[in-house]
Amino acid sequence: MLRFWPVAAGIAFGAFVAYDLAAGADLAPVLTASGLVYLGAAALQRPRAAWPVFWLSFVVIGAAGFTPWEDAATWVLLGIAAAFALYGLVRGAVRPAEVLPLQSLAMVLFGGAAVAVMVIGGDTAAYLVAAGLLGHAAWDAWHHRTGRVVVRSMAEFCLFLDVIAAAAMIAVTVNG
Repeated sequence: MLRFWPVAAGIAFGAFVAYDLAAGADLAPVLTASGLVYLGAAALQRPRAAWPVFWLSFVVIGAAGFTPWEDAATWVLLGIAAAFALYGLVRGAVRPAEVLPLQSLAMVLFGGAAVAVMVIGGDTAAYLVAAGLLGHAAWDAWHHRTGRVVVRSMAEFCLFLDVIAAAAMIAVTVNG
């Protein structure tokens, strides 16, 4: 039973995100954080670093709720991602190519989608977040299968979190 803790935690966090979403929360920061976790682990060259980076993003998203700026979490997470990318580059973490270079490209895509969501707004933005999260779920599955960049527990956890958050986003938007 202990073997399935990442799945149970992913489902629990997914339910938490779905609940927040029903209350009107924005998922652009979650989309940004999904790329940040992998980029952080790649830049630090430590798969286990994915968990502390996840908790860092969780704290940033939570703390941003206490600021008057609507998109503060997304911008702070993007700044942290840039710092991680620079740190990894300075450390020489550019080999192998599927580590820092590929994770940086993914961060650009997920972060770019989050910025587009902030600009677009409305139902189109909601569907873009859902598509981004489902794309990240596929990313999680690939990383889980290959065992690269992040520990498998993070990939499992994130897979379930992403799918549940995407389904909730679609459900809230369709029924909204």
